[in-house]
Amino acid sequence: MTLVKSSSGIRGTLGGKVGYGFSPIDIIQFLAGYVSCMKRKYKNKKKFFFILGRDGRVSSLLFQQFLIITFQSLGVDVINIGLSTTPTVGIAVMNEKADGGVMLTASHNPKNWNGLKMFNSYGEFLSEEDFKKLYYIAEKKYFNFSSYKKLGNLFYKENYIQKHIEKILSLPIIEKNIIQRAKLKIVVDGINSTGGIAVPILLKYLGVHVIKMYCDPHGDFVHNPEPIEKNLKKICKKVPEIKADLGISVDPDVDRVVFICENGDFFGEEYTLVSIADYILENKLGPVVSTLSSSHALKDLSVKKGVPYYSTPVGEIHVIKKMKEVHAVVGGEGNGGIIYPNLRYGRDALIGIALFLTQIAKLDNIPLSKLKKRYSNYFMTKKKIRFSSHERIKMLLTIIRKKYKGNKMDFSDGIKIYFKYNEWIHIRKSNTENIIRIHTESTSRKRADFLSKKIIYEIKKL
Repeated sequence: MTLVKSSSGIRGTLGGKVGYGFSPIDIIQFLAGYVSCMKRKYKNKKKFFFILGRDGRVSSLLFQQFLIITFQSLGVDVINIGLSTTPTVGIAVMNEKADGGVMLTASHNPKNWNGLKMFNSYGEFLSEEDFKKLYYIAEKKYFNFSSYKKLGNLFYKENYIQKHIEKILSLPIIEKNIIQRAKLKIVVDGINSTGGIAVPILLKYLGVHVIKMYCDPHGDFVHNPEPIEKNLKKICKKVPEIKADLGISVDPDVDRVVFICENGDFFGEEYTLVSIADYILENKLGPVVSTLSSSHALKDLSVKKGVPYYSTPVGEIHVIKKMKEVHAVVGGEGNGGIIYPNLRYGRDALIGIALFLTQIAKLDNIPLSKLKKRYSNYFMTKKKIRFSSHERIKMLLTIIRKKYKGNKMDFSDGIKIYFKYNEWIHIRKSNTENIIRIHTESTSRKRADFLSKKIIYEIKKL
């Protein structure tokens, strides 16, 4: 059993002992800690209310009831927006001027997982400082439940995904009419979660002929829900089979998006951010931000455009913090997460899709296989190794650091080792699982594979 506390909230596998999995007791305890933390943060308020959304997982419908009861028992009102996306909850917090919000989701993790993503009153993930306070309050149980006279109220608001989409389409940078004239034919893999609702609605507004795959939000994921190439073989086959212009796949809470080329090739989750940043920089020059684990193709693009590039530790809150600091025009992560601050400071697959389709429509329906050739051609490997002991991970990183001390290194998030010819290895502990992640990149597929195998061999020898 697993329970992971990260910069976006908590997530874990279902079942097992309290504190070792995602159980009803853990849900109540951490939600109570969150509400108490927000009450202390905004202590001058007399009445509080929060937004609640959920993804399509089977367990999300069940656990939603625990959350509602806990909110009300803590004396705060809750607006339940039902089936939603993580960015939609952020939009709802902003629109309703709520004190915060909770999305019931385990993001890209398999269906035996679930979790809570938590927002502040700006519709953004909590700061690291707020999370430390939240976890402390939850673990020490420094919270109080309300008397029957002060129980919170429950309200329902429907169609928030629709409101989210309308907000996206109102942005001047999204050229709806140009996309409509392109008459695109697109295959959508909604992983049987809320992407199966949200993405087709957005595409229909944009005049797209939509072919759905796994778009019923019943939560029975038919493949591993992380939107990476090895999990998307069926949509990669479907796109050229029916002569579609492209394919779109999202994760279960719709904050990551990847694209499939017209010939069935994977456009690459790393190139989602690169291509969208290219379009945004055509409209407005300014700094761009991504993470240490993201492809250097974005850095190359920034050099070409003459704008500053910044990298951060992995995690949405780190990217957003740097974006605010440098007034970035776009940012995100190489996993397909796009942050466009003119909409909201948070990853959002739907704004990513709208920006991307505007770009290709304005380029006269350029085939995605051709679009990708506009950018630096890198090859990346992404591996992971499970470790049961945090001490072992710390020891491993110390030994690797000594072994490669002659190389340029970055220690802001694990260890990133730089080599000649734009090659690098990044080794870090995952924010969301008890594993270490190992990313390598090179201009040669053979070299990227070699670096990956070499470092994994060295790690396993330790």
